[in-house]
Amino acid sequence: MRAARLSATVLLSFFVSAAPTRISLGDDIAKRAHKLHFSSIVLDTHDDTTQRFFSKTFDLGKRNPEGNVDIPRMREGGMNAIFFSIWIDGRITGPPAVQKAIDQIDMVHENVRKKAKDMAFCLTAEDVRRAHAQGKIAALIGVEGGHMIGNDIHVLRMFSDLGVRYMTLSHFYNDEWADSSTDKPAHNGLTEFGRDIVREMNRQGIMVDISHVSDKTFYDALEVSKTPLIASHSSCRAICNHPRNMTDDMIKALAAKGGVIQINYHAGFLSQEFKDADTALEGDVVKQSAERQKNCGDDADCQTIERERATRELVRQGKLPHVSWEKIIEHIDHVVKLVGPDHVGLGSDFDGAIMPEGMEDCSHLPQITEALMRKGYHDEDIRKILGGNLLRVMEQTQKVSHEMQAQN
Repeated sequence: MRAARLSATVLLSFFVSAAPTRISLGDDIAKRAHKLHFSSIVLDTHDDTTQRFFSKTFDLGKRNPEGNVDIPRMREGGMNAIFFSIWIDGRITGPPAVQKAIDQIDMVHENVRKKAKDMAFCLTAEDVRRAHAQGKIAALIGVEGGHMIGNDIHVLRMFSDLGVRYMTLSHFYNDEWADSSTDKPAHNGLTEFGRDIVREMNRQGIMVDISHVSDKTFYDALEVSKTPLIASHSSCRAICNHPRNMTDDMIKALAAKGGVIQINYHAGFLSQEFKDADTALEGDVVKQSAERQKNCGDDADCQTIERERATRELVRQGKLPHVSWEKIIEHIDHVVKLVGPDHVGLGSDFDGAIMPEGMEDCSHLPQITEALMRKGYHDEDIRKILGGNLLRVMEQTQKVSHEMQAQN
């Protein structure tokens, strides 16, 4: 999900209650959790921070008063691996979509280059582990929407060369070859060209991301792909019945082929109560996005202001419920009980969604580790959830890519 970023002030006003929970080192579990968290690879597969790179006032290396992610807060929260999302509105297609995507990819590379003391650009799981060993934050790229290849398989290959390591097959709207979960079906899942795209992603070592796609598109991609699939930022439909979330059957099918669902922190995907209240007040996610687009065009700052104003008013009226960060744990635990600890991870949607109370930014991530430990999770399983599961899929994807290219 790509939504306008929210300021820390708005987030705090949105969820007016007790101060967010922080890890206390006053007991043994808290101390163990702290040590485990800060020795692990903590990998987030979806952050819309890329959009902020175009702001003249944003500096990735400084603590910012707005948004959810910057290097100081990443250090504070132990977040040491991040997929910067490349996003443009799904109604932009063809060459303009390709150009805008390239512009954003370039901005990621430039920001990582400028912060080379703290960050390292990574292409493989081995690169991520090497960066971690060096005390650097691993930076990776994911493209959020197949519309950005401009309906041209050659562009997909170019994206691979530029360092893209996953692509979401669709976004809010259907693209030319894949149906979205939030649009009216147009292709009955994947077209034949869409199937070719999935095969080429396998060949190029690009993970196939099924967040945002329709259920039929998911099953088509699952059938075609030789590599495990990922859901880079989706949650559980059994807990919150939103089409962006995955059903239990989908999660089981994903896991059966070795895939991973990365839990999204957006309040509207975590909480049924919030989702229902939000939908009743503003309409579904596509309608909301379209309204902001109508009022603001492509001006991300304008879209931010529009959403902040609407949010403040709804908070003032008390028409939206509180959502605790502990709902993230509920979704993780649901997946683990369903398919085990090898198929779930973290895909926050930081800088692109409404964060739950107590997870206002990435500095709060140690809470997840402590909460899982208090629920009795084993250390090794927690490490998998924090990042190990996703690294495994990266390795499997790279292995298949090498095998396919060796056959040509």
